[in-house]
Amino acid sequence: MTDSNATTGKSAPFHLWIVGIVGTLWSAMGATDYVMTQTHNEAYMGGFTPEQLDFFYGLPTWTVAAWAIAVWGGVLGALMLLLRTGHAVNVLLASFAAMVVTSFQNFVLSNGLEVMGGGFELAFSGLIFLVALGLYLYARAMAKKGILA
Repeated sequence: MTDSNATTGKSAPFHLWIVGIVGTLWSAMGATDYVMTQTHNEAYMGGFTPEQLDFFYGLPTWTVAAWAIAVWGGVLGALMLLLRTGHAVNVLLASFAAMVVTSFQNFVLSNGLEVMGGGFELAFSGLIFLVALGLYLYARAMAKKGILA
């Protein structure tokens, strides 16, 4: 038995490595955005309007916490895919749920769409939603196939 299948007895399919690596890189971009926003990094935040900065810096604490769970859960969950651990399923589910909560706050409970400028931001949030959901569903499928232990 090789290292790649020592845990589950099944070889990791090639697509697991692609999804895991791309998922980690995608999630790392979200984590970078989170860190740069939370640290008020001037170089990163310099392109935003004063209204947008007020929006980001005025998010309720519970929203910032949900955002942290969403982005860091995405990073951790994608890395867990690469490590082939079944905990990836629950971590990616928590990440997805936290992303839904954050989006609900930003676009339903507040004026995030208005402040951010419209359609592109909504479409990009939709893409984030689909990627997070896709990572969760992929991890769940891999766990059901016995690829994740």
